[in-house]
Amino acid sequence: MPSIALRTVLLACATIALLLHAGQAPAAETIASDERRETVGGATFTAPAGWQLDVRGPATLLVPPEGDSTLALVDVEAADADAAVAAAWSASGLEPKWPVKLASDQPAQDGWEEVRHYHYETSANERRFVLAIASRKGDAWNVLLVDFSEPLLEKRMSQVMLVADKLLPPGYVRESFAGRPANKLDPARIEALASFIRESQALLGIPGVSVGVVQDGETVFAGGFGVRELGKPEQVDAGTLYMIASNTKALTTVMLARLVDRGLIAWDTPVASVMPRFALGDAETTRRVRVEHLVCACTGLPRQDFEWLYEFADATPESTLQSLAGMQPTSDFGALYQYSNPLASAGGYVGAHVLYPGVPLGDAYDRAMDEEVFGPLGMAATTFDFSRALAGDHAAPHGWDVEAQPSLANMSVNYAVVPIRPAGGAWSNVVDMLRYVQMELDAGLLPDGVRYLSEAAIRERLKQKVAVGNDVAYGMGLETDTSRGIPVVHHGGSMIGYRSDMLWLPEHGVGAVILTNADEGGMLLGPFRRRLLELLFDGEDSAAGEIAAQARTAREWAETQRARLALPADPGIVASLASRYRNAALGDLVVRRNGTGLLFDLGEWQAEVASRANDDGTHSLVIVSPGLGSWFEFVVGESDGRKRLVLRSAQQEYVFEAQ
Repeated sequence: MPSIALRTVLLACATIALLLHAGQAPAAETIASDERRETVGGATFTAPAGWQLDVRGPATLLVPPEGDSTLALVDVEAADADAAVAAAWSASGLEPKWPVKLASDQPAQDGWEEVRHYHYETSANERRFVLAIASRKGDAWNVLLVDFSEPLLEKRMSQVMLVADKLLPPGYVRESFAGRPANKLDPARIEALASFIRESQALLGIPGVSVGVVQDGETVFAGGFGVRELGKPEQVDAGTLYMIASNTKALTTVMLARLVDRGLIAWDTPVASVMPRFALGDAETTRRVRVEHLVCACTGLPRQDFEWLYEFADATPESTLQSLAGMQPTSDFGALYQYSNPLASAGGYVGAHVLYPGVPLGDAYDRAMDEEVFGPLGMAATTFDFSRALAGDHAAPHGWDVEAQPSLANMSVNYAVVPIRPAGGAWSNVVDMLRYVQMELDAGLLPDGVRYLSEAAIRERLKQKVAVGNDVAYGMGLETDTSRGIPVVHHGGSMIGYRSDMLWLPEHGVGAVILTNADEGGMLLGPFRRRLLELLFDGEDSAAGEIAAQARTAREWAETQRARLALPADPGIVASLASRYRNAALGDLVVRRNGTGLLFDLGEWQAEVASRANDDGTHSLVIVSPGLGSWFEFVVGESDGRKRLVLRSAQQEYVFEAQ
């Protein structure tokens, strides 16, 4: 129970809050530039530039320029996390009208002694993301409340991360490795890393993981854990090919850097000057785009992936480039981190066009990468050729099925990346990727001492183009994280059934690659980086706790999702469907019955579908095939007497109308 004095203070705060809501609040402050601030209780956070900050009793409210969404940081005293969250909603003045979907305990970290997350159940048509994070230090709780529209959350995610990723208790200083020498990765430390991977693999149900580590120019580990495909005996190793997905972007920027070094282009060359047909949906943005901006996630163009994931059989690099003309920026140039795969693919095609202007873009790009990147770096196994990759030692894709059991994923969807392959279409292995990482560590030198890239090109690709969070900056296809006092350069990759990461520490001569053949491998990537740092710098032991919490939360989330699904889909809903729907941007959706089951045929791939009754009275049809289950939800509806299905990504909406 709180003391009488504390209860008096809380009552006073509540009274102040009521007065403020009655219209007597001082004007909210507009934050001029990102800056560290304190909550009422002394927790520190970063207030994003351009947002409104308003203190109301124990609540610090942060509202983005668009309004309609709020972050609240509320300091309360409570008996437990549940009570703290209830008190925080009350004190904030926000309305928690949604039921809790999942409450899960998280590892204590960053000075907090207890952390619990609350995800709320919203319906698809609301397009709302609601979350509470309760963190305790001593007897005091700080609760972060997130009530955001989904389109705005994706647009301003980097600014939301400014608030959330460095929310620290009063007086706490985050662990730093600055000034520490790196330990030698001796056999004992390598075995500790291997044990961490094996344990994580078992917790997450990842069939295969391949890993490589270099230190001071030597490969200290290169090998694999597990199998290429569930149910088959072949093991993964350092030579096993995986889709490396968006790690391809960094390799594409190497090709561009080679052209810059040779004077064929400059980083600030206007793209339209070397490829006049290049155009975005906004003429002013088109005019301002330089070569460096194609791969910087900083033009304001939002993530818009569904167009290239649907009916891609006839897609080409040329049509991919043309599709950019229909994409509009949703934030100012250089203002926010927004990740665009089609724009990054344009970077590769523009560079290839400069080298081989009379050659079709795809052929030109493949040739440019072979001659400028894969050949000189000795990456003999790396390829964009699916047939070649699948004919040899390769890992098959996996993901949890609807019952959270590891299963083969739908490989056919991954062919969608072929027309936009500069953004994510390469297959590679640990051996080849370590050659690339070592070149980065050697500041552009090859193993024989020959200069391959200038040091200026190495540095320029790492310069911040846009902030991703407090201590994370995105350059050109590469991200630099300084949250622990030292620069860690890395990039991840994600395609259906494949998750990967590569990283290096420029100041310490250490680099690593991790490739996995399961969607759940994505949960391993961050903790793997953390575990490597722990072993190098005798850091606090937190990676194992992160993995355990992620695995537990993921399974609880899957169980919660499954409980709301009807599989086979509800017969009444199935009977109400038309046999074919069409969307102008995404093409045809054909409804197929498979016995008692329901399949959606979306062109080059089809998938099993479950139904769900939403809390707002609507019904959704949810794709549940392994690897696809979290991507596609169609809301059943009707407009002007015409049946329709509505599909949404974070910032886009696609209406399929019955044909």
